[in-house]
Amino acid sequence: MYKAPIAHYDFLYSEVLGSDILEAVTDGELKASDAHEVLTAAAEFAVDKLHPLNTVGDRVGSVLSEGVVRTPAGYQDAYQAVARAGWVGFGLESEIGGGGAPFLLRQAVSELWFAANPAFSVCWLLSTGAAAALNSAASPELKDVYLSKIASGEWTGTMNLTESDAGTDLSAIRTIARPKGDGTWAVTGQKIFITWGDHDLTDNIVHLVLARTPDAPAGLGGLSLFVVPKFLVDSEGGIGERNRVTTVALEHKLGLHVSPTCVLDYADATGYLVGDLHRGLAGMFVMMNNARIGVGLQGLGLADLAYQEARDYAQQRVQGSVVGRPAGTPIAEHPDVARLLLSMSSSISAMRGFSMQMAEWLDRSQRADSPEAGQLAEFGVPILKGWFTEEAVRIASDGVQVYGGMGFIEEAGAAQHYRDARIMPIYEGTTAIQANDLIGRKLIRADGAAAWRFFELIDSSLAPLRSGGHPVATRTAERLERALRAARDTTQALLSLAAANPRDAYAGSVSYLTLLSLLAGAWMHGRMVTAVLAHPELSTADRQRLTEADFYGAHHLSRVHALAEAIRAGEIV
Repeated sequence: MYKAPIAHYDFLYSEVLGSDILEAVTDGELKASDAHEVLTAAAEFAVDKLHPLNTVGDRVGSVLSEGVVRTPAGYQDAYQAVARAGWVGFGLESEIGGGGAPFLLRQAVSELWFAANPAFSVCWLLSTGAAAALNSAASPELKDVYLSKIASGEWTGTMNLTESDAGTDLSAIRTIARPKGDGTWAVTGQKIFITWGDHDLTDNIVHLVLARTPDAPAGLGGLSLFVVPKFLVDSEGGIGERNRVTTVALEHKLGLHVSPTCVLDYADATGYLVGDLHRGLAGMFVMMNNARIGVGLQGLGLADLAYQEARDYAQQRVQGSVVGRPAGTPIAEHPDVARLLLSMSSSISAMRGFSMQMAEWLDRSQRADSPEAGQLAEFGVPILKGWFTEEAVRIASDGVQVYGGMGFIEEAGAAQHYRDARIMPIYEGTTAIQANDLIGRKLIRADGAAAWRFFELIDSSLAPLRSGGHPVATRTAERLERALRAARDTTQALLSLAAANPRDAYAGSVSYLTLLSLLAGAWMHGRMVTAVLAHPELSTADRQRLTEADFYGAHHLSRVHALAEAIRAGEIV
């Protein structure tokens, strides 16, 4: 049974990120104790309402019947409960009908949703992204019609980018929008891979569609953004006639079976321009950035679910004699199973810590007195998305390994996590796309400014860590210092490679993203060690944190040095 990591969040909020990070970033409006109450309520909801449907969703899945997508029994009621409780718009601005929660809270709550039911929870992730995009770019008239409905969860939103010949390369989009002369547009084209593109959870679905107008210039600069609802809205704001949007098919997928991935056909469907003509990517990037963070958190949640179930299985499964342990000892004590479990848990703790550091930067970036936070948050988005989703696959795979042969059998449940995780490093921008964004836009274009500041922050954590006097603190500081030196040298080398031959730099982009991810994780572990050693006595949880930090430094952070060598090698042809 999934158990929400509330105690770990309490520790992060009250000790690792400061004495009370929520109080600091909200000017006293919220405190760590408030977060505990919110997470307790969210955890109860996630465990009771969402998690029991996870296996059902995988085995039954959503189906297309007579042109309508049907979700399995229980999903309509669960979604309505989510919406009624205000969780859909929990993190949206209060002025558009949201709950106004800071990133420090919304990202923690998102982890719980994604752990409880990864396929289901992405439905309202997309809605919050659509609401944010509309809020940033839509006219007051469009906002009046659609924004509050999406923010409340009464209607859902989708992102329509991909076409059969336009995946990563959005400049190849061919969907066309022609003016109808009355202020609306006739949208024609076919979109594929549209997550939650059709369903029976709500009365209406609001599609945000990238399309090209007849006079548009070629390339990305010719794309415009349109709202194309499943049902048109009548003069009183209610459901009107069906728009000319048809669900042609559902994709047959490896995992996330309850999440309908649709082929949508637009045949002169009525659409409404969002923002300026030929400026569609500006609005869509708001939704894409939101989705990239969300998918990273989906990876974190699924990783923790896979770990918890593997750990619980290993602690009760007896098989074979265990070296150095009495007969009847569970497989969790086998040295290699113990290694796998500690590898999983230490990475999850590192990612959760970095998620909260990112949330702090995102919250502070909205304040006029913290311009640096925005730069660091932008730098961190591709790291968070790439790292968390790649680790989700690895951790889910290790979970199957812990189960042994039973892990390959569907009834055990471990296989579902592995199948569900596999899409996460692909959608909303593959890991390579995140890495290209990291070194192209965030590193090379800015001559490494954000990276150098990131390294300074890590450097500042070393002195408190060294002063701890504990053997784990000493080893962690030494390992982190060496890895930081390697990261700085590699960053300078990467900038030099980019200047001489860009292909050499981009050939190492995924390795560089991985290197920074490992470094970020060790930074978080170092700060956790410092916080733990301030305690007068060590609890069981404290000792586990020290063990995780020591393991992470020896088994994960050590990879930085091999990655640095690979990056310096450039492209090998």
